[in-house]
Amino acid sequence: VQLQASGGGLVQAGGSLRLSCAASGRTVSMYVMGWFRQAPGNEREFVAAISWSGGSTLHADSVKGRFTISRDDAKNTVYLQMNSLEPEDTAVYYCLATSPASGREYWGQGTLVTVSS
Repeated sequence: VQLQASGGGLVQAGGSLRLSCAASGRTVSMYVMGWFRQAPGNEREFVAAISWSGGSTLHADSVKGRFTISRDDAKNTVYLQMNSLEPEDTAVYYCLATSPASGREYWGQGTLVTVSS
């Protein structure tokens, strides 16, 4: 599975961005998909995850109510809608696909989000 993240950029505080993570090489409709982020000098942290059916989602407390993860299995793509962005959201955002059969993890290359105050 190859994952291509996109949609990052520079935005002012209070603005919005939508990140996309397009999978190729294999359908990921049965995979748990997630987003993580890593700010400079910090460890990578969990942001959000969505079940294979899309029926269950989980968001970190720091983004709950502002970010929403979703998936479109017809497009083999997972999204992260980010609203009310804060400077503290500045980070490289990575998408993750986890195989339900093997537990193997696949990471995308990351997309940079910069929020200016």
